[in-house]
Amino acid sequence: MAPTIEAVTNTNGVISDLKPEIDMSAPAATEPKKKITESKPKSAPLNERILSSLSHRSVAAHPWHDLEIGPGAPVIFNCVVEIGKGSKVKYELDKKTGLIKVMIKFLNFSLFMDALVKLKFLFLNFCNYILQVDRVLYSSVVYPHNYGFIPRTLCEDSDPIDVLVIMQEPVLPGCFLRAKAIGLMPMIDQGEKDDKIIAVCADDPEYKHLTDIKELPPHRLAEIRRFFEDYKKNENKEVAVDDFLPATSAYEAIQHSMDLYATYIVESLRR
Repeated sequence: MAPTIEAVTNTNGVISDLKPEIDMSAPAATEPKKKITESKPKSAPLNERILSSLSHRSVAAHPWHDLEIGPGAPVIFNCVVEIGKGSKVKYELDKKTGLIKVMIKFLNFSLFMDALVKLKFLFLNFCNYILQVDRVLYSSVVYPHNYGFIPRTLCEDSDPIDVLVIMQEPVLPGCFLRAKAIGLMPMIDQGEKDDKIIAVCADDPEYKHLTDIKELPPHRLAEIRRFFEDYKKNENKEVAVDDFLPATSAYEAIQHSMDLYATYIVESLRR
């Protein structure tokens, strides 16, 4: 039954309102469904799309792609530690999957057990930062300082740029910290460019005041240089280390690696 319309007039006889009188016994008219128009989402910033586009094979966040480099780069930046100070085991990030692979035969049982304990600790406490055991150093030397890489950087060898971080204490592999670049160590590894950023921990009270590599004691620089010259000799691999360069050279190298990474990301997203 159609609803009746009750007209309400004012004193001048003009219709002032219309009130529908609806028969409640009649079935209610179905209100037409509103067409839902979803607004097109804004394109996320480049940094927000990296995880889904590049590390979809990984079961955890990828420290190379998903960790921010930091707003202070190229001077102060985040650094992922792969190898702790005093370690003889060379851990390395598996760039493709982010998973741990034990690829080597250890030189002795104690080193093997030590690596197992550290790997178990990584799984329980640092599952978002997963490393690969690359090898045990052939010589008797150990890493003089914490060693790792700067996230969201890329070098000509398709790896993130390496960084040696000087600080008071060793850091567990898989942790990240804020580092401040103070210099650059030019290096050629088996004929390929493999420069190292020399940095200090930006939050270590003993070293955070340093701004340039010339402020380090000469014996500290000699220690670093000798380590990289000698640590591959027993593998019959040639490494050449040139003179240390100032902090400005380190800034330029980091910025260049950031630019290369940005280009790499854009090309990867297009594919």
